[in-house]
Amino acid sequence: MMKSTSTGAAAPSPDHAGEILAVLKRVYPRAPKTALEHRTPLEMLVATILSAQCTDARVNVVTRELFRKYRTAEDYANARQEDLEKDIRSTGFYRNKAKNIRGAAGRIVEEYGGEVPDTMDDLLTLPGVARKTANIVLFAAFDRVEGIAVDTHVKRLSYRMGLTGNTDPVKIERDLMDAYPRGDWSSVNRVFVEHGRAVCRARKPRCDECQVKHICPRNGL
Repeated sequence: MMKSTSTGAAAPSPDHAGEILAVLKRVYPRAPKTALEHRTPLEMLVATILSAQCTDARVNVVTRELFRKYRTAEDYANARQEDLEKDIRSTGFYRNKAKNIRGAAGRIVEEYGGEVPDTMDDLLTLPGVARKTANIVLFAAFDRVEGIAVDTHVKRLSYRMGLTGNTDPVKIERDLMDAYPRGDWSSVNRVFVEHGRAVCRARKPRCDECQVKHICPRNGL
């Protein structure tokens, strides 16, 4: 008998969840950790904050100049709000993003000696950092897996494919962590993101081309 999620909907069977992931791993064997360009944990953190409601491609254009101008957490912490806003304006929501970057950088300088912390608990103390951002930074910058980053692609695919009945990212993450063994957590975000971009798009999904169409309930479609 299947257990229920917090919404009362039946949780996916291990076979259903496992087959979806197995197929997508075969389809996207080279799915990268992240498409965000970075060289350091600080750059990864800043890029991830900028990526909210913005494409990775646009973020990469912006950060090429940004990372030349700001090289340390202290540089960001000491930046004028209006200057940083101007530098990141094209990523959207630039006022809040600039505020969060400066706030996170200030805390990194004050509490962590200028180095981005490498634990979930510490990352979550930084302004503008929730579990999605923390998960992405931990995996991409430190090769650590403490959960599953639920971005817009993971959220959409998880619901459509019957892996969750929730809409809250934290609850979706919990459902996915229950559905998959810890050793698979790092693969879920990577292949779901690739599939979301290539096939299971928000608008006009290519269901006829989908490699898991034989087991996908197409919830919401």
